[in-house]
Amino acid sequence: MKKRLLCLALVFAMTATQAMPVAASSRKQELQTQKSQTQSKLSEAESQVNTLENKKNELMGQIDSTQQELVTIMTQIDMLKEEITDKEADIKETQEDLKEAEADRDEQYESMKKRIQYLYENGGTDSWAQILLESDSIADMLSKIENNGKMYDYDREALEKMKAVVQEVQDLENKLITEKAELEDSKKEQEDKQDTLETKMADLKASASDYESQIASVKAQAQEYKNLIAQQNAELQQIQKEEEAAAKAAEEARKQAEAQAAQAAQSSNSSKSSNAGTTSSGTTSAATGNTGSSSVSSNGGSTASSESVSSDSTSSSSSQSSVSYDSATGAAVVAYAMQFVGNPYVYGGNSLTNGIDCSGFTQQVFAHFGYSLPRTSDAQASSGVGVSWENHRAGDIIVYSGHVAILTGDGGIVHASNSAPYPQGGIKVTANALYRPYIAIRRIVQ
Repeated sequence: MKKRLLCLALVFAMTATQAMPVAASSRKQELQTQKSQTQSKLSEAESQVNTLENKKNELMGQIDSTQQELVTIMTQIDMLKEEITDKEADIKETQEDLKEAEADRDEQYESMKKRIQYLYENGGTDSWAQILLESDSIADMLSKIENNGKMYDYDREALEKMKAVVQEVQDLENKLITEKAELEDSKKEQEDKQDTLETKMADLKASASDYESQIASVKAQAQEYKNLIAQQNAELQQIQKEEEAAAKAAEEARKQAEAQAAQAAQSSNSSKSSNAGTTSSGTTSAATGNTGSSSVSSNGGSTASSESVSSDSTSSSSSQSSVSYDSATGAAVVAYAMQFVGNPYVYGGNSLTNGIDCSGFTQQVFAHFGYSLPRTSDAQASSGVGVSWENHRAGDIIVYSGHVAILTGDGGIVHASNSAPYPQGGIKVTANALYRPYIAIRRIVQ
């Protein structure tokens, strides 16, 4: 009877010591599930941060390229301002020359009128008779008549020369005014590009700032997940310590129960002692089995799955078509371009008949022959192959600051000029391609 009581006490002691590990195991499993979920959220947040940073980096690249383009445009505007200032000085000088030429013409005309008036006042209708009467001889008479005729011819020739000089200076003034208008249109075009680029720059910077705010927000959320995981790890470690303490207490209780059972076995009689020894052995085996089946596991490590995010960037470049067409020759390009002389100039236009600007004109002309040029004049300065002025030929393009034209091969150009009516503006031919400094000469048709 005493033996049974001791066995029951052993069972109750082991059951009590195992109650706490079972509850701790349930909480441990719950924490591990929560930790796994938190780690998944952390991975998503980190992936989102990577995605946002990639997008921000793309924007920063666009900001850099836009900044470089803006600097180029501003440089061209400064060059055009200098050219306009030079043209204004030339126009002022020409206007002064014109005033001087007009004064010489008027002076010559007044002198001529005075001589004619003198002849009429002193001779009138009797001038020939007077010459005849006053002449000493026929030779003297003929000499006087010849002198009068020479004087008339001289006056007429001098007056015609003065008129020609005045017309020449007027033509030069008109030419300079037209060239100044072209420069001002080019400057306006570049300033419009500058405004567009500055607006684009502001939008890009605003987008980059927005990405920075999103990145900061997601990073803060990711930090919260990390803090939560740290708390969960700390609680799991505490549960592990409690499990280890419970296992140690169970082991001590088992040993104590075994000792008490052994003492009870020794006080029994020899026959019952043998049976009790067997029972005790079985009980000990069972107790040992239960203890052996009790396992403590620790999961202090954490596995974070990360997703790799890749961003595709597409870079496009405008370049000359490598396709060669038998019909595409420099002379053919010029001949085709000449068909549209007289048609209007329209900034940003793309119609060879209804209105087009300088870079649109060159782009559309070469597109007819299968060649692809960029839309802006500064971008066309990198198309084709560079050649010198000495080696240029018909069909090459010549690029100025904010302007582009097609060389005709005889020292002139065909181009879409300013918005004035033809022939001052529109699609027209300019005889002197070097009327202003150029940036590059490019050969599109090889």
